[in-house]
This record gives sequence, C-alpha cells and structure tokens, in this order.
Amino acid sequence: MPRALEQIRRMRGGAQAHLMRCEGEEYYVVKFQNNPQAARGGRILANEVLGTRLAARLGLPTQPAAVVEVTTELIRLTTDLVIQAGAGAVPCAPGLQFGSRYPGHPAEIAVHDFLPDEKLAQVENLHDFAGMLVLDKFLCNTNGRQAIFYREPGRSQYQAVFVDQGFCCNAGEWSFPDAPLRGIYAKHRVYASVTGMESYAPWLERLEHITPALLDQIASEIPPEWYDQDQEALFHLLEQIYRRRKKVPDLILDAKNSNRQPFFNWK
Repeated sequence: MPRALEQIRRMRGGAQAHLMRCEGEEYYVVKFQNNPQAARGGRILANEVLGTRLAARLGLPTQPAAVVEVTTELIRLTTDLVIQAGAGAVPCAPGLQFGSRYPGHPAEIAVHDFLPDEKLAQVENLHDFAGMLVLDKFLCNTNGRQAIFYREPGRSQYQAVFVDQGFCCNAGEWSFPDAPLRGIYAKHRVYASVTGMESYAPWLERLEHITPALLDQIASEIPPEWYDQDQEALFHLLEQIYRRRKKVPDLILDAKNSNRQPFFNWK
C-alpha cells in the first residue's frame, strides 16, 4: 500500500482529485473518501476498484490502481488538500484513498483529457473504445466514458487509457438504470472500427469468464470504510453485477439503435 508524501497539484473534474507523489517515487491521482461526486462518496472509490480491475480482466488499458494512505499530518501541512464546497472548503479525509497511477513522471509526460478529431487518428489503440463500452454497459456507467491520452518519449502515436470508473453502478446508488447512450464516448469517431456485433466479440467472450469468485476477490481489496462497513449491500451489488453478463449484447444494440447512432460503420 503506497503512502502519499507530497501533493503536486489539484486535478480537474468533479471528484476534486489530487496528483500526489508517493513512496517509491511513484505518482498517483488520488480520489478521496469525502469527494463531492456523490452523497456516499466512499462508494465512488469502491466503484473505481471494481471498474479498474474488471477492465484489466477484459484486456482493456487502465492505469494500475492502488489503495493510497494519506496521513492526517500531510493534510494538515498542505493547504491545498481540501474539498471545495460552494464558497467554503473542508479538509480532504485522511486514511485510505483510491489512487490511479500517473503514466510516468509528470514533468516528462504530458497527459491529455481530450484530443481533437484530427489527432484521434494518431491513437494506436482506438479500437479499445469498443471494448470499454462492453464494460460500461456491464457495470452501467452513468457518466460519459472518460479517457486520457499520452505519448511515451520517442513515440509518434498516442495511447488511450481509460480512467474514472466512479460512476459505474450508478455512482453511490449501486443500481443499474440502463439507458442507450450511457457509457458512450462523446466523440463517436472512436467507434469507426465497429462494423457489427462481431466487433465486440473478444470482450464479450472474456466477459463470460467473470466468475463470482473473481468478483469476491476484487471486493476483498476494497476497504470496508468505503462502503460504510455494509457487507450485505456489497454482496448484493456483486450478485447483480454477475447476473448482468448476458444482458450486455442487448444493451449494445440499444445504443446502436438510438437516434444518435454512434456506430456509423455498422453494416
């Protein structure tokens, strides 16, 4: 479990995460238990673990995730480690937080939240957006799909990495209000490789190998304080997730048949 040593900067976004230097000279984007995205903000962190681990099992690119310890002393000594709430602010919660590894040293690698259309063609793994839609439909991500883009030194092409799984399972509600366009990335050009349901086959096949034992293993990594020690609610969530595997193809078809028609090359 890495321990945070220094706050580098505040990140954009509703979760008010912070980029932090941790032990081992690793950098993590840290989302705190009292983040303002939902009334039960700790569940947002649990969703981050579930979504990130399951994405990795489907072979999708995510940044390594960790439970990061942030001490009371570090928060006390760092004036910017606060959560803005209207005109006021409250200190970030100490203890165990969710961390997503930053892809390299912040001074050496620039990370972009968005790329203009003309640069999306330079993304080496653009086809993975189709795979990520499988996960987002599986977990009912009620936010638009979020990704970051970066280029490693000496390379001409960008890599897309999928981040921000906090609104999976309907954020803090832990429910599944499916809708056709939920989980869809804003720029539909990323789905240019989708020509039919067969384009989703690799990830749908891997989804069939998700087992209750795997879900239990992932859940064991989640600190109980992130879900108010409510084991019954967590177990009920895992049961619902497992039952949703067969539903994903129909949810993809609902997106395909929506009035926005995001899969413009579907034959």
